[in-house]
This record gives sequence, structure tokens and C-alpha cells, in this order.
Amino acid sequence: MRRPNHGGNLVWAGAIAGCPPSSILDFSASINPLGPPNSVIAAIEAQFKGLISYPDPNYQQLRESLSQLHPNLNPDSIVPGNGSAELLTWAGRELAQLEETCLLTPAFSDYQRALKAFEANVTACPLRDWGCLTVKGNSKSLGNAYGNADKAIAPILNGQLPIPNPKPPILNRRGLLLNNPHNPTGRLFDRETIEPLLEQFALVVIDEAFMDFLPPEKQQSLIPLVQDYSNLVILRSLTKFYSLPGLRLGYGVTAPERIRRWQQWRDPWSVNCLAAAAAAAAVIDTEFQQQTWQWLPAARSQLFQGLAKLPGLQPEYSAANFLLVHSQQSSSQIQEKLLKQSRFLIRDCLSFPELGDHYFRVAVRTEADNQCLLEGLETILSRGDRG
Repeated sequence: MRRPNHGGNLVWAGAIAGCPPSSILDFSASINPLGPPNSVIAAIEAQFKGLISYPDPNYQQLRESLSQLHPNLNPDSIVPGNGSAELLTWAGRELAQLEETCLLTPAFSDYQRALKAFEANVTACPLRDWGCLTVKGNSKSLGNAYGNADKAIAPILNGQLPIPNPKPPILNRRGLLLNNPHNPTGRLFDRETIEPLLEQFALVVIDEAFMDFLPPEKQQSLIPLVQDYSNLVILRSLTKFYSLPGLRLGYGVTAPERIRRWQQWRDPWSVNCLAAAAAAAAVIDTEFQQQTWQWLPAARSQLFQGLAKLPGLQPEYSAANFLLVHSQQSSSQIQEKLLKQSRFLIRDCLSFPELGDHYFRVAVRTEADNQCLLEGLETILSRGDRG
């Protein structure tokens, strides 16, 4: 069976481990272990009767529900999607119409899928050259391979005019695609250092799939700027935070005229009525949101400290619900041993060419699950090549 490019492929993992997929404890997909919320499950069940009717093609009620997450945001600036992956496709189509798209790397493999589908001209922009983007919490990353926080964004702004004041018109035909917090490193970039880039590119697409794992006072979202910048697209996921990856639900925030253009490209009724009901319930479940924000820091710290104590492993600081780990041993071999010996699935980083076989990524789960993973890793690493 072909090695997957994404995390969460339990069918593949079960085949390697020789067990049913349901027996795998999944650390490869960064999904909130506290969910799905009871309120969301109840909303889905209550909507079963709606299966006999088509959803509202304009999703007006769903847009209004999603706008509750973002004060002062016009619902007309929100577009729901069949996961944020669907909306990434349409953002990729727009980026492909430009002369060049700068892609922050290492990058989620689906970005290349969306860009190549429309034959975009892609230029890789390594994260190590983005040091001037302020990292919230800790400037150390990837064993210093990615530089310090005071370096220039050389491949991005090279040749560009200084940013004048007041704001000038967009002077180039280049696009930019990045995510914040960054996947797979977990870096959180300061919004004040990203905002000037909106003046330098004809289109800026920011994937904020993991932003909601930070409490509101710590988030660095650029959603408040959408009404000021018609060239800005923000992509959000609802399935990671609310533990609903099988439901497929996300949304984009951008200029209404762009949304109208995308609507002409996409299939009708891309969001089913069960997903729409789930979203409406999720956004008002403040108790679940608070539980998640309280759970994550302690569980992440426990996992980080435990990994740092294991021989040959170096975890990296993360603001998200996952940790990137450098390993002296082959990560794909560690992954296979964990599956066969403990039925734990971690995310290898072979789909990130810049990282290769000596990095892996692990989701933060409950402290009990984290401890089980740490014990499984300790057994494998202590055996070394004998395992």
C-alpha cells in the first residue's frame, strides 16, 4: 500500500500494524482529542430530518453563524467550504493566474496539489530566510537551521520597493501562500510583521487552520484586515479544533467579489446540511472552546519535555497542537516500529522535502495518551538499531 502524504490514514497504518484501523492511536493528524463537542453531536442528530432537502445554496444562515467568531466581520465576506482544502483549490486557481507564487517552505503538501492543478509558477521561499517574522514565544527553531528572528526575508522582498506610507497600489503580479501557525514547525508569526507583505503582493493567501487553538488574546489572525485589503484571503478549518475531520468543514474570509467569483467555479451545495448544523453549534460552544484552551498548554509542555528527554530526539517549540521533532534515527523506521509494537501512528515528514527522514511530527493528545507515546518511543530508541 502506498505511503500516504497526509496524516490520519488509519487504513494504511492498520495494514502496517496488522490490526483494524480502529485499534490505532493516531498522533499523525493534529485533531483535538477533547471532541467532538456534545453540542455538535446533538445538532447533527437534530438535523437528520433535513437530509430530505437541499441546503441553502448561499448558506446565508451558516455565514451569519460563522461571523459570530469574528466581531464586526460582514457575513458576505465568509465562504463556507467542504473543508478548507476545497477553498484552497480556488485560491490556488487565482494564484496560478499571477506571474509567480511564493510558497513558504516547508509546506503542507496540499498547497503544491492546489497550485500544480492550475499550472502555477511556484517559487519556494525557505523558512530559514523568514527570520524577521517575529516568532511568538521562542526564536529557536529546527536546531537553529532556520536562522534568527532578525534576518531579512531575502527571497520574498528581494528587489521590492521599500514600503512607503501612505499605502501604494499593488505594483507586482506575484502571489504569496503561507500558513500561520506554520505547519509543520508550529511557529506563530506576529501579525504586525506579516501585514507589510500585503503591500508587496497582488494576492496573499494565509492558511490559519490551527489559529483557533490559541485563545483570542494570543491569536495573530489577519481576519480583521480583510475589509481593508481586497488582495487578502484567509482560510480556516473547523474540523481540527472541533474534532470533525470526517465531516469536512472549513471557511474562507475574503472580499465579497472574490467569493462571488469562486461561486461560479465550484460545485453547488459543497457543504451538506449536517456540516452546516455542526458549525452553527460549534461556534457558540464557549465551554468547549475554553476547555481546549486550558488543556493544550499543559499537555503540549508535558509532551515537549518528555520528548526532549529521550535519546536522539529534539522537539521544537510550537504554538499549535503538534510538535515537530528532529530525530537522529530514521523517522520512517521509528514510525513503522511504533505501529507494529504499540499501534501508535506518528507523522513522518517525507512529504516535506526540506525535512526528509530525520523529522517527524506528533499531535498533542491527552496527557495519558502522550505518556503512552513517550513510553513507546523510549522502548524503541533505547534499543537503537537492534529494534
